[in-house]
Amino acid sequence: MNAPVTEPDLIARREGAAGVIRLNRPKTLNAMTLEMARGIDAALDAFEADPAVALILIEGAGERGLCAGGDIRGLYDSARAGGDLGKVFWREEYIMNARIAKYPKPYVAFMDGLVMGGGVGIAAHGSHRIVTDRTKIGMPEVGIGFFPDVGGTWLLSRSPGEIGTYFGLTGETMNGADAIHAKFADAYVPSQAWPALRTALTAAPVGASAEQVSSIIARFAATLEFGPAQRHSAEIDALFGPDSIEEIVIALAHQTSEFAQATLQTLLGKSPTSLKVALKLLRMAREAASLEACLINEYRAALQVFVSADFVEGIRAAVIDKDRNPQWQPARIENVTPEIVARYFIHRGGDELKFPD
Repeated sequence: MNAPVTEPDLIARREGAAGVIRLNRPKTLNAMTLEMARGIDAALDAFEADPAVALILIEGAGERGLCAGGDIRGLYDSARAGGDLGKVFWREEYIMNARIAKYPKPYVAFMDGLVMGGGVGIAAHGSHRIVTDRTKIGMPEVGIGFFPDVGGTWLLSRSPGEIGTYFGLTGETMNGADAIHAKFADAYVPSQAWPALRTALTAAPVGASAEQVSSIIARFAATLEFGPAQRHSAEIDALFGPDSIEEIVIALAHQTSEFAQATLQTLLGKSPTSLKVALKLLRMAREAASLEACLINEYRAALQVFVSADFVEGIRAAVIDKDRNPQWQPARIENVTPEIVARYFIHRGGDELKFPD
């Protein structure tokens, strides 16, 4: 009896005019490993050099989503063992995120289903970002003792008003409409229209321009009503404008609306340290001149996260034991001192993130 053929975790191949990159771990919601990140980078090299490839198309195997983020189980095991997977994985991943933003060929991301954390990094920096009626995009890292990374602080800080602050601190998910409003996506295509659009993209002319690819997508795109967060945009702008978590919590506590009270309870369940680090990164990103500058700040903070108690505890509570009851250290926002926060923003000498020339 022949053994079943095992497909690789990442499939990269040319289909017509498209260089297709498919994340292929559907049982883990296509969670990305270091090897997969390296495979994406190698595929981008090959497709950039291939004159027959007009555009990149990145998609996820299965019906549940593009990518649920990084393989946090592997990061958890490495952090507990005192390993260096975080340092290596995030360095290579962040450099790849910056590369995607500057890729010379149209880069089409099919953001169907769940697109979380690291999934945002391989999709939302692309030139053509498609959402569907099934899209759920989120950066829920503050719930595991981390913060929005993969250039997420750059993206969130460029959303209109304070909606990026809201999504970054609460970890709430965006549907397709909110993703377009928050500038995480460009076009809405109903999921049933995707097969026809995919066929049209693979038939794009050689050397297709960004405008030509946009025209192809527009043939299948539809319009959307306001998303749930956009409907609360005035309230979000008023409540999430302060530059300290304490002030945001007070502002929420003083509002009696169902939205404000639900948002307050959501915030109070997150890592207090992560909330303060995330807000500082978001405010720094607002003043940053480039995505690369934000990734450098995120990498410094990530190295501190990797040796923090909250990161291991957050993953334990969410993924390992699944008791949803993390014991944060410190447990209260007011006990996260400026000295604790400062550890996430120190220059790290030889461990600084550097981008290829």
